[in-house]
Amino acid sequence: MAVLFPVVPGWWMSPQPVTDVPSGTTEASTITDRLVAAADSTADRLAAAADSTVDRLAAAADSTVDRLAAVADSTAEATPRLLTRFGGWLRSEHWLPQLIRFALVGGFSNIGYFLLFMACYAEGPQLANLTGSVVSTALANELHRRLTFHASDRVGWFTAQLEGGGLALAGLAISSAALAGLDYVAPGLSDTAEAAAVIAITAAVGTLRFITLRFWVF
Repeated sequence: MAVLFPVVPGWWMSPQPVTDVPSGTTEASTITDRLVAAADSTADRLAAAADSTVDRLAAAADSTVDRLAAVADSTAEATPRLLTRFGGWLRSEHWLPQLIRFALVGGFSNIGYFLLFMACYAEGPQLANLTGSVVSTALANELHRRLTFHASDRVGWFTAQLEGGGLALAGLAISSAALAGLDYVAPGLSDTAEAAAVIAITAAVGTLRFITLRFWVF
């Protein structure tokens, strides 16, 4: 047998009682909001610190560039003065500038000898050697008179060629005798040792020639 319960119309539309939210849920929401706010604040501070650091680095870089540019400008202004002073010193009558000019003239005369030797080699090596030696020696004597010792106003061309040529022949004789004596005393020298000896003898003869030209000829 079925049991029927009376149904009151509209019972489902009556307001339901509101259930209270547990206090634990409210506290969790508050903590989350605080964490989010703290994270946002930290991010803002980090961004501000990064911007400040970048600005400082940019300012330091600009300052460094300005200082380097100032140093470069100062160096560029000072370089012509240094070159002028060096040029004046190199043209002076001190023995060291004269020695430098003496070596430069010797280098140019050696280049002239090589060019003449190659130009005259077809006529034979002896003639090429004689031509190169005579012309390069005459050129060196004239350059020493004009450039090395600035003696063009007190020593004539003929005197410079006569005395300078005589010194060149004396130097050639001394170097040849020294090499012959070296071969006699130490015949078993290696190629390297003999080359070093040739350089030393040539330097010694050149030094003696410079001293003689400076104190006797010019």
